[in-house]
Amino acid sequence: MKAIYKRELRSYFTSMTGYIFIAVIVAFTGIYYMAVNLYGGYPYFSQALSSTLSVFMFAIPVLTMRCLADERRSRTDQLLLTAPISLTQIVLGKYLAMVTVFALPVALFCFCPLIILLNGVGYPLSDYTSLLAFFLLGCVFIAIGMFISSLTESQVIASVCTFGVLFAIYLWPSVVNYLPTSAFGSLAGFVALVVILCAVLWHMTQNAGLTVGFGLVGAGAVFALYFLKSEALAGTFPAFLGIFSLREVFSSFAIYHVFDLGGLVLYLSLIFVFVFLTVQTLQKRRWS
Repeated sequence: MKAIYKRELRSYFTSMTGYIFIAVIVAFTGIYYMAVNLYGGYPYFSQALSSTLSVFMFAIPVLTMRCLADERRSRTDQLLLTAPISLTQIVLGKYLAMVTVFALPVALFCFCPLIILLNGVGYPLSDYTSLLAFFLLGCVFIAIGMFISSLTESQVIASVCTFGVLFAIYLWPSVVNYLPTSAFGSLAGFVALVVILCAVLWHMTQNAGLTVGFGLVGAGAVFALYFLKSEALAGTFPAFLGIFSLREVFSSFAIYHVFDLGGLVLYLSLIFVFVFLTVQTLQKRRWS
């Protein structure tokens, strides 16, 4: 894993990818930092971080698009799939290399709360917890981008799809507010979710029995609840999707200055899930 990590980290700085990513993140955060904190006099650096989230939609795809798609296009993935190390080590090596590139601008941002504090009133505890949430949110997005990159051999497709997913995540709180809150609306939403999960399960395992069994159990449970106690289902689908509002979790730190331990657990869980899915995608290709 160490060799994979060094190789990937070196590749980001022998090409322009790493420099472009760092420059974009630092430039936009610096602009918001000057406008909001230095010129505007607002004492929380977390406000500048909150304004920077939209930049992730453009910067993260640049970082992640080539990590596995390019290996597949150039057929060098065959060397990785037959290497005497586990696929988990390969994926973690690549993932940690991207996280390290992202950690460099985040480490630079650690000086910003101190500058605010030295020039007046500051709230370093709130700012540094916001930086932690900012870093973990970026790690979640990197894991999503890496998983999408493992599904295709085209860097362009990987980049566009990652942008689309991150854009949907950015708009997630607004989208959830427009979902129907009726019992039937929740029934339709949960059934659609079960169908999507079945499609993902089939793609990952190609196991018809497991996929059909999961679909029957999931859909059966939802229909049973609807027919037995439909009022209990009202509003549950928007509420369920609202749990996965990643931007709202960050807002708890940056806007409301509340330490959301459950939100951090959600971030870490999603990192694990998408790294695991990436490993399973490569595992499927190894044996196909």
